[in-house]
Amino acid sequence: MERRIAVLGGGAAGMMAAIAAAEAGARVVVFEKNEKSGKKLFITGKGRCNLTNSMDTADFFSQVVRNPRFLYSAVYSFDHDAVWDFFESRGLTLKEERGGRIFPASDHSSDVIRTLDQSLKKAGGELRLNSEVTDILPSGEGFELKIKQGGKLSAEKADAVIVACGGASYPSTGSDGKSFGLLRKLGHSLGCSLRPALVPLCCEEAEECAYLSGLSLKNVSLKLVKGKKKLYEGFGELLYTHFGLSGPLILSASSYLPEEAAECELLIDLKAALSEQQLDERILREFGDNKNKAFGTILRHFLPGKLADVFPERCGIDAAKQLNAVTKEERARFLHTLKELRYHITGTRGFAEAVITRGGVNVKEVDPSTMGSKTVPGLYIAGEALDCDALTGGFNLQIAWSTGYLAGISAAEYIKAL
Repeated sequence: MERRIAVLGGGAAGMMAAIAAAEAGARVVVFEKNEKSGKKLFITGKGRCNLTNSMDTADFFSQVVRNPRFLYSAVYSFDHDAVWDFFESRGLTLKEERGGRIFPASDHSSDVIRTLDQSLKKAGGELRLNSEVTDILPSGEGFELKIKQGGKLSAEKADAVIVACGGASYPSTGSDGKSFGLLRKLGHSLGCSLRPALVPLCCEEAEECAYLSGLSLKNVSLKLVKGKKKLYEGFGELLYTHFGLSGPLILSASSYLPEEAAECELLIDLKAALSEQQLDERILREFGDNKNKAFGTILRHFLPGKLADVFPERCGIDAAKQLNAVTKEERARFLHTLKELRYHITGTRGFAEAVITRGGVNVKEVDPSTMGSKTVPGLYIAGEALDCDALTGGFNLQIAWSTGYLAGISAAEYIKAL
């Protein structure tokens, strides 16, 4: 009987693994619990699918939050250029946007999914939908899989298994974290506890945030601190919500948040382009030109939208106070608040709103040169199931493509040698 590879999960990593293995000559079947493949890919990048990033491969690893060194072999085996070539050679035109982000030219994630489905079919691989693998049992030289399909249970054999079921984020798409239970039964452990990452943050100042909900701040600098320790610093855009803060800067900061979230603060520099001296000079000019006006009336010269409304209380300066009566100490407080607007974190939103999962299979238990399990021969792990995560910008999908590709070709080589 022809030897076979079973791939668990029809997402980015799973489909890439299956295509790579099938194109290497292996017989492959993908088991996908949903009614279609790529359900999470479909919503990635707000439905546009940020496939990868053109950042130089040597710099790519600076965007990986956990275990970047583990990914060296995988990423260098199948880097962003390889991803570009993979899709364009199969008829999907790509484009590059701000920050090196790569998207399909059509702006439709469905075109990415269609390309993967067609590539698997052309390579001779099989995609089995509405099929959930509920158990993986080592059996002789291979594995026996327990499969639930349409309410019926069955068993099938496989000579190698690639687990690429995703993490626990966006569980409505099928990445509900159940695969970690299967991997634990096979002797694997988690590198750290599963937590939402690239996720909006909840703040103690929720009432203020709710008042400002919908306001977007651009070109601001943000620091995540725990006491005097800086955990993250970035520049870009954030968004006020009814519960706290979101937007690209906040999502990135969330990936560096320790478990003691309530001990952390966000410091926002609203005037990042100006030094304190330059900002002070501007404040003095505005105060001098408007000395008979109330403090509250000139705040919109410095602040967007409703943010001007909350600033008097934030600075401890009466909005009705005339500018010529504002003291030097009060002016210093105003400057300081502009350069360091503080929010106290109370926690994160849940997995339902998290772009990715932080945590996963301990990478010390996986061979980085093959993505193969160090303890279970013939078992491979790829994508978000691994304890690796990165910042926004296409980097997490690059991890999925790279680890999936390496797992696929490694599994194909493995079964050929049996």
